[in-house]
Amino acid sequence: MSGGHFGHPGSLPDADLRSASLVDADDVAALLCELGYPCDRNDAARRIRAIGENDRQALVVARVGGVVSGLVALDFMYYLPLDTVTCRITALVVTSGARGTGLGRQLLKEAERRARAGGAARLELSSGSQRTDAHAFYKACGFSDGTVRFIKRLGDA
Repeated sequence: MSGGHFGHPGSLPDADLRSASLVDADDVAALLCELGYPCDRNDAARRIRAIGENDRQALVVARVGGVVSGLVALDFMYYLPLDTVTCRITALVVTSGARGTGLGRQLLKEAERRARAGGAARLELSSGSQRTDAHAFYKACGFSDGTVRFIKRLGDA
C-alpha cells in the first residue's frame, strides 16, 4: 500500500466496516498470519463459518480503498462475578501499511458500538506481554491494565 492511499499520516481512512463473509477468507488468513497466527484460506473460511453460526461471536473486516486492511473479532460471554455480559476482543489486527492511520481506533470504536448494542457492560482484550506497542495503543484508546492472565495449554488447543 503506497503513497496517499490513506490520506496524510494520522488521518482517519474512509473505511467500510462490515461483518466478514466467506469471500473475505484470503484476507482474513493474511491478517491472522500478520498477527502471528498461521492460517490459510481454507482455515479462514472454516473460522468465518464458525463465527457466522454463533450469535455470541462477531468478525468485522475493514476495507479501505477496496482492500481489506484490518479486522476485529468479538466474543460475548456471561460474566458470573458481575452478573453481566462482557465482550472480549479475541483478535485485532491492521495491516502494516495501514498502521498509524486511525484504522485501529475505528475498529475499536466499532467493537465498542457492537458491545453496547449486544448488552455488554464492558469490553476487554488480552495482549501478549511482548506487544508493548499494542499495549501503549490500547491505553491511549481508553483501556486500562486489567488482571494478569494465566494460560494452561490443553493438547493442541
